[in-house]
Amino acid sequence: MSIASGSRGRQLTRRLVQLYAGLALYGISSALLVRAGLGLEPWGVLHQGLAERTGLTIGVVSIIVGAVVLLLWIPIRQRPGLGTVSNVFVIGLAMDGTLALLPDGHGLPVRIPLLVLGIVLNGVATGLYIAARFGPGPRDGLMTGLHRLTGRSIRLTRTLIEIAVVTTGFLLGGSVGVGTVLYALSIGPLAQFFLRLFAVPGPEAAAPERESASRPDAAAPARKATPRPEAVDTPVAAESPEGAILRR
Repeated sequence: MSIASGSRGRQLTRRLVQLYAGLALYGISSALLVRAGLGLEPWGVLHQGLAERTGLTIGVVSIIVGAVVLLLWIPIRQRPGLGTVSNVFVIGLAMDGTLALLPDGHGLPVRIPLLVLGIVLNGVATGLYIAARFGPGPRDGLMTGLHRLTGRSIRLTRTLIEIAVVTTGFLLGGSVGVGTVLYALSIGPLAQFFLRLFAVPGPEAAAPERESASRPDAAAPARKATPRPEAVDTPVAAESPEGAILRR
């Protein structure tokens, strides 16, 4: 096995670990927000409202909503990846599992730390699974698909979708509160920070080093390879579905 093949294998393993760790942690963080009882993230409000009306667990509702949203990708010609399909199931299962083990928070001294921890861990989770580069979540793909279809800005498209989601969820009985506002204000910067922290260098990062090693001029001074900035600092394109989640 060549060095390049071994490097690609290790990188793939790391990306898979990041993907599933991130998705599981996303479900755990969402469960913490539920137990905090101070307001959920926009889609969480909808999931909780539907759970209240149907009697299903919030994790099962999350899976069903994710699957329905994924079906909406068909007419807008979005292509799912491994991360997209995994997103539908892993988050909901992790969320229900955490809720089964975690009791309700009683009193603000318990609920406020749960809220803050949930938001921070959600940022960590978002950075992990986006940096893995296995495709966007169903909801983010819907947003960028509509952006491409309508020509409206990402920010406007996201805002309209999330207003509709929060309003519907609230009318169904979902929890809207200070946590919803705090999440909206902080998740973008948090996710951006952790995205850079967990970035997996693309194949471009190793190219200069391989090129230098192949030069016949052994007397030439060795130069340290400098990865292209986009290979490390921005592992997803600004206009990609994965990158869209960062512009909240």
